[in-house]
Amino acid sequence: MAHLTPVMEQNFIEYASYTIVERAFPDIRDGCKPVQRRILQTMFEADDGRFHKVANTVGETMKLHPHGDASIYEALVVLANKEFFIERQGNFGNIITGHRPAAARYIEARLTPLARETLFNKHLTDTQPSYDGRKKEFVCLPAKVPVVLMLGTDGIGVGMATRILPHNFAELLQAQIKLLNNEPIELFPDFIQAGIMDVAEYADGRGRVRLRARIEPRGDKKVVITEIPYGTTTESLIDSIETQAQRGKVKIAGISDFTTDHVEIEVTLPRGVYADEVVPQLYAYTDCEIQANSNITVIRDGRPAELTVTEILYDLTLQLRDQIKRELEWELDQLENKHHWLTLEQIFIENRVYKKIEDQKTAEGVRQAVMKGMDPFKHLFIREMTDEDVERLLEIRIRRISQYDIDKNRKDIDDIVRAIKDCRVKLRNLTKTTVAYINGIYDKYAKDHPRRTEIGIFEQVDVKAVARANLKVSYDKDTGFFGYDVRGKDYQFNLTEFDKLLIISKDGSYRIMPAPDKFLVPGRAIHIQLFDPEVGVEFVVVYRDKKKISYAKRIKIEKFINAREYELIKGRDGT
Repeated sequence: MAHLTPVMEQNFIEYASYTIVERAFPDIRDGCKPVQRRILQTMFEADDGRFHKVANTVGETMKLHPHGDASIYEALVVLANKEFFIERQGNFGNIITGHRPAAARYIEARLTPLARETLFNKHLTDTQPSYDGRKKEFVCLPAKVPVVLMLGTDGIGVGMATRILPHNFAELLQAQIKLLNNEPIELFPDFIQAGIMDVAEYADGRGRVRLRARIEPRGDKKVVITEIPYGTTTESLIDSIETQAQRGKVKIAGISDFTTDHVEIEVTLPRGVYADEVVPQLYAYTDCEIQANSNITVIRDGRPAELTVTEILYDLTLQLRDQIKRELEWELDQLENKHHWLTLEQIFIENRVYKKIEDQKTAEGVRQAVMKGMDPFKHLFIREMTDEDVERLLEIRIRRISQYDIDKNRKDIDDIVRAIKDCRVKLRNLTKTTVAYINGIYDKYAKDHPRRTEIGIFEQVDVKAVARANLKVSYDKDTGFFGYDVRGKDYQFNLTEFDKLLIISKDGSYRIMPAPDKFLVPGRAIHIQLFDPEVGVEFVVVYRDKKKISYAKRIKIEKFINAREYELIKGRDGT
């Protein structure tokens, strides 16, 4: 077996690396896991402005993604339900109710305008061979928005996991502008399910948030849930309420779900129970209040990295600045190429250089005539003229010698000169250019993505304070049993699950314990009372020894171990 150890170690490392980098974690640059990137690439290459069957998109994506159609379909539905980059048509399920989407052959999707404008630039996108070498897939999308923080994601790799909570699109853009202006930022999550959120422990993405449903009392006898916490559905929320109602922790008369496009769960209350009493119990015991932990791990420079929200946005803002620089440099290069060509065309036509080829009888003679004819105007060239330029000049249509086309050519050159000047100004003021770009995206798309989750601070519900005294305990002298499954006539109490009882037995022992279901008291009980651990209890015990001599002893009980037996008096010779 010894010779297998290095093989297994190497294979495990390769497997772990592949799982983390190629499947589970998003890349910080475009915020996508590989399957999401491949879906978006497929949709971009097929994009004609119309909806496409999801089944077709899944099938085409399989040419890039080697893990089966089910994973592609599920990833596409999840990505579409984020509402940023994929426009839906048909039943894509409902993240609020938990309803499943329709089959891939029944639903359609296409890229949103935001995706087309901010995720793609085929001229500046590096590619690599697909898994079978038949196609080229994008190494990374040239994203110009902070996708990883917009979408949020969960991922489990080998030995590590990530959970990134989604953030508000408009707030992310404004934060990027602040970073470019060297101003401090503070960002908090935002969820499609809305609800109310306490961010006191968020710690820039390294902590957690507490989330609550929005509950509105409708009079004294009814409460309505209109928003639910992230990570829950109306179905799971109702199940949690019904479960706690069965346990007696929340008292309700009925619950009805009227949810359509908006959440509406109506909880009716029984006689003697009021809304101001039930709402804290819903937060304390049910999924009306949950906590969501944030553990941000992304792929940066080909390896996993644990970062804060601010660190991620700072990296992405620098990336955006560099991306805009690359686009401007590419645009400038294209403009200068066009300026060069239009200048050659203008010289060739306006100075009638084309007439010099009329008497030439060979291809080389024609080429030389053009070169010599253009030579006196070299000082007007944008750059050196090449043989390719000569060929293009010789292919100019005869209509280009018209005055109309000459005037149009001059106007085109003036426009290009202005565009080149504008491009160079933008490059010299790159930070200002980046801010202007972000503001442009904000003006076009921010209104479609308002904040949905309200940020607030709410106190922790004291579970003990809102607990219902739903445990009815009693003691049966005949059998010696005590608890809430006992039908006795003595020592009857209505207790909560947090209450403690002091039980003193006839043999001089005592114990402190919560309400039991059915407990046989040793030696029969002579006294049972409520016990407050914060206050303790003090009393006097009178007893006799074997010689019938009476004694009195002051007892003070403050500390105890739950349900452990203690002695009131040593020897326990009788009372």
